[in-house]
Order: sequence, then C-alpha cells, then structure tokens
Amino acid sequence: MTNIPVFKPLIEEEELLAVRESLEVGWLGMGKSVGEFEEAISALLGLQDRYVAAVSTGHAALHLAILVAGLEEGSEIITPAFNNVADFQAITAAGCKPVFCDILEDTLCIDPKSVENLIGPNTKAIITMDYFCCLADHEAIAEIADRYGLRVIHDAAHSFGSTYKGKMIGTFSDLCMFSFDPVKTITCIDGGVLLVRSEEELSQVRKMRLIGMNQSATKMYENQRAWNFDVDGLGYRYHLSNPHAAMGLAQLAKMPLITKTRQLSCRLYNNLLRNIPEVTVPASDFVDVTPFLYYIRVPAKYRDKFRAHLTANGIDTGVHWQPGHHFSLFANVRSSSLKVTDKISKEIVSLPLHSNMSEETVELIASAVNGFFSAAS
Repeated sequence: MTNIPVFKPLIEEEELLAVRESLEVGWLGMGKSVGEFEEAISALLGLQDRYVAAVSTGHAALHLAILVAGLEEGSEIITPAFNNVADFQAITAAGCKPVFCDILEDTLCIDPKSVENLIGPNTKAIITMDYFCCLADHEAIAEIADRYGLRVIHDAAHSFGSTYKGKMIGTFSDLCMFSFDPVKTITCIDGGVLLVRSEEELSQVRKMRLIGMNQSATKMYENQRAWNFDVDGLGYRYHLSNPHAAMGLAQLAKMPLITKTRQLSCRLYNNLLRNIPEVTVPASDFVDVTPFLYYIRVPAKYRDKFRAHLTANGIDTGVHWQPGHHFSLFANVRSSSLKVTDKISKEIVSLPLHSNMSEETVELIASAVNGFFSAAS
C-alpha cells in the first residue's frame, strides 16, 4: 500500500557521513561544528548587522528572544491565535501574557489591523510569523511597532531561505528565530537559531543558552571549555550539540535543491487542484519562498471525511493548527475578534510536501483529492 507522510526530511549519505564524523571526533557538546553552523547561516543570509546564536530548538530561540527583548513580567505580547503552541508557551515561560490577534484570509498570516486594535498600556511586543508558504506583511508590522515603541519577534520557523521584498528572511527583523526540528525544511534533528541585532544581545543569548555560564564561545568552538567562568544571571540548557550542527551543515549545502524542488511541487499542486470548486489553494506563486508545507482549504463539512479518504489511499495529512484559544490553558486570553481564525481552523488541511519530491507523487495525491470531491459533488 502507498504510504506518503506529511513530512519527510531529505536525509542522504552526506548527512549520515557528517553525523558519523562528528560522533567519531568525540566532542558531543557545543563545539566547532556549532560555530561553523552559525557562520554558514550568516553567510547564506548575507548578514551585515545581525548576529547568529544556535540553540537546541526553535522554542528555545523564541523563549530567549522574549528574554533578550527585556520585557517586564506581566507584559503583553500580541501574536496570532492561529500559531504554534510553542509561541504561547514561550511567552508564558518568560513571565509574559499572550494576547491573540486574527489572521488575514489570503495568507493566513498576522492581520496588522487586528494587532493595532489590541495595543494597550501593557503591550510591549509583537510575535509575527510566516505560515507554510506565505510571508507576513512585515513592513506593516514594523511600522506599527515603531509607532508604539514595541519589540518585534519574527517567528520564521516556516520561512528559512525565503525572501521578502528582495531581502532574505532574517536580515531585517528586530529579533528573528528559525527552527530546524525533525520536520522543518532543513533539519538539525532538532535545533534552532536566534538572530539578534547587537553584540550585547548575542552575549546575553550565549550565556543563557549555557545555563548562565559566561564561557567563551570562541574557546568552545575549538572543542575546548574554560573552567574559570562566572554565572551572573538566569540560564537554561539550550545549547546546540556538535552532531546536530553537523547535520545542519550538510543540510545547508542542499538549500538550492531544497528550495527549487519544493517550489516546483507547490506549483504543480496549485495547477492540479485550483480548478476543484471545493478546494482553495494558497495565493502564492512560490517565487520568493522556500515552502515548508503545502496546505489547502476545504469546506468544514467535508474535512474529516476528506482526510479519512486520503488516509485510506495511503496519504497522510495534517491540521496546522488548533488555535490558541481552543486550548484550556489559553482559553481566557485577551483577544480581538478571531472570526477568520475560527473559520480557517475548521477548513485547513496540510498535504505532503518533501524536498526532491517526485512529480508522480504530487500527481497521485492530487488525483486522490480530485477523486474525493468528484464523488462528493
């Protein structure tokens, strides 16, 4: 039987060799490969005035971003309710309060008007995120943040390798994070990166990711450690390990292939599915993005049966995401009207998207989608 997962990382001989060589070196903690990984990301993005800190997960990057932003306990952070729970938990872990805004129906990204309507005396930051294969209106969010004196944390977990109005994602945001977990466009097995704007912020992150120890990163990047460090603030075990960074380095070398093949698959999906009346495809030409996942929207009354139909045909699907206000922990969070969020959350379906995915696989999935709605109509 066919078995097509939603996620499938591009793991080939190069990744296996890189991790094996790292294990054979024997320095399994944070070391030389982590420094090389940070340098490779900086070079890929062409960073001029941003600094890279690799950490253990995207959630760790979000948590540290909020702490680096210097917000007082109880500060409110506006973020879409249609977002990953990692963002809500990072806000809470930092002693702040999430406030839920709505999204735009065409991109499923943050709605700037909804954000502005929520700003109050305790609002101190905005978390804006890119979704699957669409980018947020970062100029509009930056303008609002400047007007009200707010920090902006860019959740770019889905948009590594993409460009926004000619600028690489990560080069223009106040604070920006990437996720390289097992299912992302590139993977470190698990890992994340935080981009900051000053050496002072970089120093903060480097200490906090090492449970507060102010060890020299330069020394550690030589696969050594110092024993004369100080601890002068709160910290977490958020550092990245050498084997994870080695995996990431092997993946970074394949970015041109990853971007090209994911774009081609998304365009093929759109061409094959856009004429099905019950299906709404992403409003994207995929030119400037490295797509993380591909989604469609279907009428809510069909979604469960539709997903069951695909499962019966050996095709896995996902639902990204359950909105924040649907969780018990965040049910009473202050929010705007979430009309679009509530509508989208009942219609959204993630279809399989892999790097170097064959046309035949996309065509098989599209045929199964078409078969369901042909029988339903």
